[in-house]
Amino acid sequence: MPMPWTYRHASKEWRAFLDDVKDRMSLESDNMAYTAVDGVFQVFRRRLTAQQGLDFASVLPSVLRAIFLKDWDVTHPPLPFPDRSALTHEVKQVRAQHNLTPDNAIEATAWAIRRCTNAQDFERALRKLPPDAMAFWHVEVDDPSELEQRII
Repeated sequence: MPMPWTYRHASKEWRAFLDDVKDRMSLESDNMAYTAVDGVFQVFRRRLTAQQGLDFASVLPSVLRAIFLKDWDVTHPPLPFPDRSALTHEVKQVRAQHNLTPDNAIEATAWAIRRCTNAQDFERALRKLPPDAMAFWHVEVDDPSELEQRII
């Protein structure tokens, strides 16, 4: 079996994603972008069972998959999904002393993830999750080609 593309080109995928999310959030550093994305992932996965989280992570590029799963305590029961403003506030509370996460962190992360994943695989994974999970990753764009996978 050949090595999966995402493993062979992990650095290229990660750099493209990080540049996208950093630009979309108007952040100046990779560290700021990483903190925001990690916060988004932590807030999202708190609302999933372990199996749901593994199903979701399986369609992410390898570095994002690792970040999503890092230090996840799966012994806690899933929380309900509150409204977007409450979710955004929760994202900003992750490492609060070192967090400059903007209000568009969830949308920007969703936008960047959609540009680095296979759209059919991503949508299939979301359909297995609760409806609020699909809403969490929804992105409004004027031109759908904006969300096409950049690195194939």
